[in-house]
Amino acid sequence: METITSRTNPLMTHIRKLSSSGSYRRQQGEFLCDSPKLLREALLWGAELLTVVCTDPAALPELPRGVRCVTVPKDVMASVSPMKSPQGVLFTCRLPGKQMPDRLPGRRYMVLDGVQDPGNVGTIWRTADAFDCDGLLLLPGCADPYSPKTVRASMGAVFRCGAWQMEPQELKALLQRSEIPLYGAALRDDTLDARKVDYTRAAIAIGSEGRGLTEEMLALCDRTIRIPMSARCESLNAAIAAAVLLWESYRGQ
Repeated sequence: METITSRTNPLMTHIRKLSSSGSYRRQQGEFLCDSPKLLREALLWGAELLTVVCTDPAALPELPRGVRCVTVPKDVMASVSPMKSPQGVLFTCRLPGKQMPDRLPGRRYMVLDGVQDPGNVGTIWRTADAFDCDGLLLLPGCADPYSPKTVRASMGAVFRCGAWQMEPQELKALLQRSEIPLYGAALRDDTLDARKVDYTRAAIAIGSEGRGLTEEMLALCDRTIRIPMSARCESLNAAIAAAVLLWESYRGQ
């Protein structure tokens, strides 16, 4: 167990960069997590841990051999933690492989188009995991799936449910090779009621919080679907809309 007392130590600088920069995370092949709960989830699901930083070594679970363990004072933890109220444990993990699969072997996938809020992306990830979705497919404009806020909101789904980033045309080609239809959520009169859709194998697309699916994405969809709701309501939050559709696809399996 190492002890670091300086806020300017190279490891502390590295952790701050992992917290604030998506390009740095990709360059280093590493992402930052916080909280004892996430550490337990990472250990349970076999994530590749690299470094653990804590204020109380006695509170740590048993760690795999080769993981760098560092103890720091509370003021140093506060200087590097992405949380306003640090929980005493930070750790870094190896980013999953970036390569897009040639085919999707699963049954259901959630596609996010320009969902910018990391809390929404993480919440959708958590919900997708809860309802046995086989992965997230993220298009340009989405929040970084490995930012600390997204990871925290995922509540451990980051370690269980895969996520891939791609361009719209790459998505369409991948779904066609996998023989998976793409259903886009849209508030249009010509769409199919979401309760009447066959979700045996399907990818469900949700758009951004403000504009919904882009025209480019709508043109790629095999069908558009809508969630029936009161006429006085204009739309749902992206995470809530995703939860409704994920539940609908899950209950019919």
